[in-house]
Amino acid sequence: MARYELRVRPSVAKDLRGIPKADVKRILRRMQALRDDPRGPGCEKLSGAELYRVRQGIYRIVYEILDAHVVVEVIRVGHRGEVYRGG
Repeated sequence: MARYELRVRPSVAKDLRGIPKADVKRILRRMQALRDDPRGPGCEKLSGAELYRVRQGIYRIVYEILDAHVVVEVIRVGHRGEVYRGG
């Protein structure tokens, strides 16, 4: 399987600001792991959109898989209760 390019939207940096540093390290490791297997264990497709999510503790990483370009783009990172809300 080809290794995917990882793209992170600029807004994700803002999402990470309010998260404790130890959790941010784990989230970043999980994001890097998406490069090798974006549809791996724990991955769930979100209904109503071509988006996926994985858990990292109490946080969720929401991302899009662009197979034609071999790209995984991280859209949003946040607390499980907040990440799915618009805005």
